[in-house]
Amino acid sequence: MATGIRDKVAILGMGCSKFGERWDKEADDLMVEAFEEAIADARIEKNQIEAAWLATAIEEQHVGKSGVPLAVALRLPYIPVTRVENYCASGTEAFRGAVYAVASGAADIALALGVEKLKDTGYGGLPQRGRGALNSMYWPNLSAPGSFAQLAAAYRAKHSKKPEDLKRAMAHISVKSHANGNKNAKAHLTNKITMENVLDAPLIAEPLGLYDCCGVSDGSACAIVTTPEIAKSLGKTDLITVKALQLSVSNGTEASHNSWDGSYFATTRIASKRAYKEAGIERPREEIDLIEVHDCFSVTELVTMEDLFVSPEGGAIKDVLDGFYDAEGQIPCQIDGGLKCFGHPIGASGMRMIYEIYLQMQGRAGPRQRQKVPRYGLTHNLGGFPHQNVCSISVIGRHGE
Repeated sequence: MATGIRDKVAILGMGCSKFGERWDKEADDLMVEAFEEAIADARIEKNQIEAAWLATAIEEQHVGKSGVPLAVALRLPYIPVTRVENYCASGTEAFRGAVYAVASGAADIALALGVEKLKDTGYGGLPQRGRGALNSMYWPNLSAPGSFAQLAAAYRAKHSKKPEDLKRAMAHISVKSHANGNKNAKAHLTNKITMENVLDAPLIAEPLGLYDCCGVSDGSACAIVTTPEIAKSLGKTDLITVKALQLSVSNGTEASHNSWDGSYFATTRIASKRAYKEAGIERPREEIDLIEVHDCFSVTELVTMEDLFVSPEGGAIKDVLDGFYDAEGQIPCQIDGGLKCFGHPIGASGMRMIYEIYLQMQGRAGPRQRQKVPRYGLTHNLGGFPHQNVCSISVIGRHGE
């Protein structure tokens, strides 16, 4: 019987580039920027890395389809390099590959890196691309803001919420994230905003306004992982280990018939239940200390709080407005600024979330450091649209706890 990966893999080091409009840098430069911080943090030599995973989504725009660009950019020592792509969960998918390699005994030390140069595409948002069932049947008539606006409408109708209450909660989420991003020099957007800014902003797709939407960005993030035993032998103490990694992928049910009402993410509910079981978490609202979620839109963050079983169903608006998820609240969400302030370079976002949890657990998050050092942190990525998507969940914690 499968036993999961709890405490079988430790994070040896992590790094993250500055996110933003990095016009003066190539994808290779961003990879090197994140890697140099990670390997310095890990305190190892490059030739000790035995396998690597590269995550990037819109590969035609910068790195290409293989793992070669990572090996070349970092001058890796002729080791296996695997390129992965799974929509917006790509970064966490690379992390999962490296973690599973170590947990299985296939590698002692493994590298995961995510990168994306989206500003170079010339698109204001994420480009539609490719063929196949999903693109041909569904995506030509969709936009991301329009699709997630439908999520907001379905949530509002199901739970009989007043439009103004949902708008205020969404605005609070955006204001909160910008206040957090203001303390993070690596974020793309570091400006504070007000409730009035959000509520008075132009509509993109009702009820989503300008400040309810995350932007497009360039960035890279990196992790080096090993076993707890090897980490200790290398002089690492106070280990941060992986408690759970779960991935759930839509099978078409949500898009096929009305058993799904459009008000929640089925994949998030399934993946989070699996992750909690793997991590040994029974009461997420009480045991999770820090959350980074896929806040592509403010309503996505709100709905995700219920799909993670942190807020009760229909209760996220109250929790948000009560400050439950604020930086000084019970469970801060997006304490680094989230996608809202970092933007969303697809291949890097999942790894960037883990990077923040890792820093917070080591007390190294600077001006945004949580006073209560987290015991468990959770990251969540969502790729695709509400009716058909992939969801990845990671749970990170202190070794042995």
